[in-house]
Amino acid sequence: MATIEANGLCKVFRTKIKEPGLRGSVQALLRPRYSEVVAVKGITFEVESGELLAFIGPNGAGKSTTIKMLTGILHPTAGTARVLGLVPWRARRQLAYAIGSVFGQKSQLWYHLPVLDSFRLLGSIYEIDGKDFAKRLDQVVELFELADFIKTPVRKLSLGQRMRCEIAASTLHRPKVLFLDEPTIGLDVVAKLKIRELIKRLNQEEKTTVFLTSHDAGDIEQLCKRVIVINHGEIILDTSTSHLRHNYLTTKTVNVRFAAPCPELTLSNVEILKHTEKGVKFRVDTKITAIENVLTELFAQVTTEDISVEEPAMEVIIRDIYGRPVGEGEQSAAG
Repeated sequence: MATIEANGLCKVFRTKIKEPGLRGSVQALLRPRYSEVVAVKGITFEVESGELLAFIGPNGAGKSTTIKMLTGILHPTAGTARVLGLVPWRARRQLAYAIGSVFGQKSQLWYHLPVLDSFRLLGSIYEIDGKDFAKRLDQVVELFELADFIKTPVRKLSLGQRMRCEIAASTLHRPKVLFLDEPTIGLDVVAKLKIRELIKRLNQEEKTTVFLTSHDAGDIEQLCKRVIVINHGEIILDTSTSHLRHNYLTTKTVNVRFAAPCPELTLSNVEILKHTEKGVKFRVDTKITAIENVLTELFAQVTTEDISVEEPAMEVIIRDIYGRPVGEGEQSAAG
C-alpha cells in the first residue's frame, strides 16, 4: 500500500469581494460576493514507502497548499487523500505523531531558547518517554552533527545550522513520513550540500519517506529518483529524475573568474554570454557537449580563481515542459 495517496485532490480559496460603494450596506452584509482562486485542481498521485520524491513547480503552483492538505492543516474542497492510511484532515492529531514537517520560512524552534530546550519541549509535546527521548536525542545529535551548538540559543545560529536543527526537531519522534517545504532556501552552497547529505542519510538509514518541494534543481538531482512537476494546480509531469535531467535540465550557465588576465579564450560548443580579461560567463547545453569537456578545455587555457555553475530556474523548466508538443518526453515514474 502506498504511504501517500491523493485522488482528485482539489482546493479552492474563496475571498469576499470588498466593493467600496457597498461597504457597510445591507446588501454587502446579506448578499456578499466572493471571488474564487483554484490553488489545486484535482491532482492524483501515490508515493511509496521509503521513497524520496521531489514535488516541484514555480511560485503559486500549488505545492505548499498540497502539503498543507496532506498534513491536515487545510481541508480540501474536493477529492480524497490518505497518509499512512489516515485521512489527514480527519485524523490530524493522530497523524501528527507519525509525520514530520519543515517549512523553510517558518520555525518550530523557540527563538530565544537553546536548541536543546526546544528539543526537550518537542519531546514532551510528542509524549516521548524520558529514556526513549535521551536515546533518540543522542541519535539525532550524532546524525545531524549538532553537538557544537545544541546549547546555543536559536537566534545565534547561522541559517544553515538552524535548518539542520529544524529537520532534526521534526525527526525526534521518528516520523515515517517527512514533508520538507523549501528546506535549502536562502542557504549558501556549503550549507545546501550539508542539508542534502543529511536528508539522504535520513532516508537511507531510517527508511523515512520524504516529500520534498524545492526551487533548487540541485536538490532534485542529488536527492530524488522521482519528480512530480505541478503548475497552476495541475500535475504536468510525473517522471524519473534521470529523465528530467536528460530532457529539461540540460542547460548550465558557468561563471568563471580568472586568476590572471586572459583577453583571448576559445571554447567549443558553448555560448559565450560575457567575456572580459577578468572572467567569462558562458552557457552549455549538456545534450551537445559534456560540461566536463568544456571545463577541461577551459583549464588548458587559463588558471581560474573561482567557478560557479547555475542551474536553469524552475520557471524556465516549466516553460520548457509546456513548450514541448503534447506527449513529447512524457514518461511515467517507472521509466
